[in-house]
Amino acid sequence: MRELVLSPHTESVRSELADARHWSAYAAELRGILAIVIQQSEADALEVGELLVNRPLPGRYANLRNGVDVSPSQAVDLVEGMAAGRGPYCRLSLPGRLHIVSGWEGAVHLHTTPQVATELTGLRGESVSLQWRNSDPDPVDTEGLVRAVADESFWSAVRDMSDHVTLLCERWAHGSFGCTWFLVTRQNAGEVAELVRPRSLLCVVTDPDLRPGSETLEDDFTAFKAPLLPGELPYRAFPGGADDLSEVVAEGYTLVLADDVMGDWCVVPDPDGVNRGQWADIR
Repeated sequence: MRELVLSPHTESVRSELADARHWSAYAAELRGILAIVIQQSEADALEVGELLVNRPLPGRYANLRNGVDVSPSQAVDLVEGMAAGRGPYCRLSLPGRLHIVSGWEGAVHLHTTPQVATELTGLRGESVSLQWRNSDPDPVDTEGLVRAVADESFWSAVRDMSDHVTLLCERWAHGSFGCTWFLVTRQNAGEVAELVRPRSLLCVVTDPDLRPGSETLEDDFTAFKAPLLPGELPYRAFPGGADDLSEVVAEGYTLVLADDVMGDWCVVPDPDGVNRGQWADIR
């Protein structure tokens, strides 16, 4: 494939991004070029992958998940947000035809077919620098991935844990805000099974030690509010841990779970039994 790198002409835009005085000119031209490339690639929709969510998603992106398809206009919005440094960050692709990722300093990398590259040869920009290269997208590492799927035997095993405190984490994106947590019981296991989505990663832990201890606070952990009630749980992720328990408790979170206990029982919820998610096995 051919790689097209779009980046700001102006140094201030490269360093200050959306805070730069000339950002709006760059963003407008970037959007126009993206729309042309997507149209020439005959991409009616692009798939979201490698989604990273480090802040709550705005309302217009409420349904954004790994594996969902977005329209060309939505794709352009996402790419502008990535270039601006706002996120959410993701890969947008139509296999074999178009692959879009963000780079550094406001740059965007597009991989297209040689045919589309030829059609786009005359593209020029005033605020946007266009550079063509012979390059394929970085290969996806398929070693060491979670292979098991969330079939009926999995959900049956989860239901059988109803006498224990059973927490299920659906990780639908990387990042601090890329999870949904549930307290699963025999009564609501079927409902939870309907809520989780393909391409997510499901991890289950039973009877976890939720007492806040100094050793737990040293590494990544997730905090919950007491009491735990069946269904979706409010939570807050603490990547990198916390210096003091008071900063956790001050927000009403009195139960903590070390993230490293969540790797023992993980599956991907593809309902037809075909594993399409690409999540590293952290055991």
